[in-house]
Amino acid sequence: MVGLVLVAHSPVLLAGLRAMVAQAAPAVPVGEAGGTAVGALGTSAPKVLDVLREVLAASAGDGAVILIDLGSAALAVEIALEEATAEERRLTRLSGGPIVEGAVLAAVEAASGAPLDDVARAADGAAGVPKLPQGDAA
Repeated sequence: MVGLVLVAHSPVLLAGLRAMVAQAAPAVPVGEAGGTAVGALGTSAPKVLDVLREVLAASAGDGAVILIDLGSAALAVEIALEEATAEERRLTRLSGGPIVEGAVLAAVEAASGAPLDDVARAADGAAGVPKLPQGDAA
């Protein structure tokens, strides 16, 4: 089953998001890479790589989708992927979708047994999901 790697500057944010994902799709492998090595807000490329490897192992070869909170987290992911093996990179997709909605939708898609690229599309597609009912926007 495709897994998710959640990368954010705040481990607290990720703990809450992981709980939401687990409620929606408890069988999906999910890893969190949040905060720096000294516990400050930020991201850490070594932590991203460690978590990616854990999720890839749990996915049994199905792959992993990475979701990030802010654009600067993409740098930590990029550095981690430079250190990853060619096979790890082949089994990884980085989503530009919103981390909360994208993680929940991707987890539901992964739980259905969908392949890696479909799970990544679900995460990316979350950017177009309206948050408010039609006509309620201010």
